Amino acid sequence: MRILITGGGGQLGHDLREVLVEHEVESFDHSGLDITDPDAVFRAVDRITPDWVINAAAFNDVDGAETAADQAFAVNAIGPGNLAEAAARSSAAMMHISTDYVFDGRKGSPYTESDIPNPLSVYGRSKYEGELRVLGSGENTMVVRTAWLYGRYGKNFVTAIRAGATRGSPLRVVADQIGSPTATLDLARAIARLITSPIRGLLHAVNAGSCSRYEFARAIVGTGTEIIPIASAEAARPAPRPTNATLVSERWHLTGIDPLRPWEDALKDFLRTIP
Repeated sequence: MRILITGGGGQLGHDLREVLVEHEVESFDHSGLDITDPDAVFRAVDRITPDWVINAAAFNDVDGAETAADQAFAVNAIGPGNLAEAAARSSAAMMHISTDYVFDGRKGSPYTESDIPNPLSVYGRSKYEGELRVLGSGENTMVVRTAWLYGRYGKNFVTAIRAGATRGSPLRVVADQIGSPTATLDLARAIARLITSPIRGLLHAVNAGSCSRYEFARAIVGTGTEIIPIASAEAARPAPRPTNATLVSERWHLTGIDPLRPWEDALKDFLRTIP
């Protein structure tokens, strides 16, 4: 298949390029294609005539989005809408990567695709608007929500915790935020199979299980580093986070694909592959 990837410079984009190597892939980072520019998007899609457009581009600065709402909405909402419109005009399928932050975390149990989003932050609202624009553009679209991504490329929670442990000082990590840690390589492999599946619409794709940020940090560095559990209020971050935005899927069985493995197994394998 011919596949156009946006956000190719990010951690998921890197892994997608490697996993989809058997296909004809054209990958763009922001400098190569500004998805907020509809003319540029239409030109790229018209030139490539892809079978799939996969959007992994995002404004991911959750705290920064609180004071940069226009930019966050441009990248996370308008951009995906442009891609979806161009894909529909070209008869291509469209996949958009979204986030658990579309939920407020107050449900008290894992969120499925049937749950109604209620984002708390500018980032969450912009991502939800992107979902609506993509799904509203036609039937040949898919939104894949995922969470707490980490991989070999770029900044993420795993690299931040490992860097903090290297500095040797005690780490202060919130213990009242719960989610679904997900390895980008596992997600990329799942996406590689999803594009051969007839399923469309909304889908949750995360490594199985859940943990708190504190438990995740402890699993990353083991017992050799002092980690102090704190409350979210003590962290005093500008953007509110969902308390428990664990994701599960009630639709995954329709794909015919094995569910993603437990997060603990994915993390152990990941840690074995990095210095």
